[in-house]
Amino acid sequence: MKTKVSALLGSRLPIVQSGMRWASRAELVSAVSNAGAFGILSAHTQPDAEALRREIERTRSMTDRPFGVNLTLLPGASGVDVEGYVRVVCEERIPVVETAGGSPARHLDALKDAGVKVMHKATSVRHALKAESLGVDAVIIDGFECAGHPGADDVPGLVLIPAAARALKIPVLAAGGIADGRGLVAALALGAEGVCMGTRFLLTRESPLHPQVKARMLAASETDTTLVGRRFGDSIRVLKNRTTAEALALETQPATTHGDLLPLIGAPRWMQAMESGAADDAALPIGQCVGLIDDLPSCAELVERMLVEARAAIEQRLPALLGAA
Repeated sequence: MKTKVSALLGSRLPIVQSGMRWASRAELVSAVSNAGAFGILSAHTQPDAEALRREIERTRSMTDRPFGVNLTLLPGASGVDVEGYVRVVCEERIPVVETAGGSPARHLDALKDAGVKVMHKATSVRHALKAESLGVDAVIIDGFECAGHPGADDVPGLVLIPAAARALKIPVLAAGGIADGRGLVAALALGAEGVCMGTRFLLTRESPLHPQVKARMLAASETDTTLVGRRFGDSIRVLKNRTTAEALALETQPATTHGDLLPLIGAPRWMQAMESGAADDAALPIGQCVGLIDDLPSCAELVERMLVEARAAIEQRLPALLGAA
């Protein structure tokens, strides 16, 4: 399955595993790339730049296929050596970087000079156009269905993907709500050149997510996510549980500040829960497509199944609707 995205990435398939904080480590990333898709390490998971270098080396010991690195550019983040991460990415000749959370402008010259391609994740067409004007190579457009931060416009993928594909000249990858081959074909039909999946790859055998958390997510339906932090312009899609109910109740109180909410919904708490298995003790980021997921395949099994499903849709179901079968 060759598209502009698979050509850009150097991968066999236009399927990308999003760089998920805490989860996107060597074991998952190498398994994704070995399956013919494109794995992405999370730089922000590593405590410093040299730790990222070691994780890159570990990943290379497990795969000879290309993979990338995610740089989460959080505005005002303190204690995060983004410049160091960028330096290591360039020195290690990582072919592609996924940027998210803020503008990549400050780092583009260094990345481009080192031959690194940049895919920027955006939640609106206007932000995608801005990224294109800065010189990124592709945009990942993140629909309202996605895990984590869906943006403020509440536009789902069925509208956002073709809107972005129509507006942009660079390749568009679709993210949010995609969990199988049907979603892949739908994204391609809407004008995307590939897909980016987080939740679906999180629920695989190679994912480091604790088995108890995996089981809780497998039991969830498409209505078992909610948005926390919305009042403060920091919406995060998370799994419904005891902690998110507590956070939502706190959010409704007039005196509550964003800082009051962070101990409940912040990354340190949900990363600890992902490791410990305490699925009720944190606001766990998860997409609405969790309702489409009911098993834990290996990454290789998942990717192969997606291809079978995609071919069936393209070669059998769609032609039959036109009377061509």
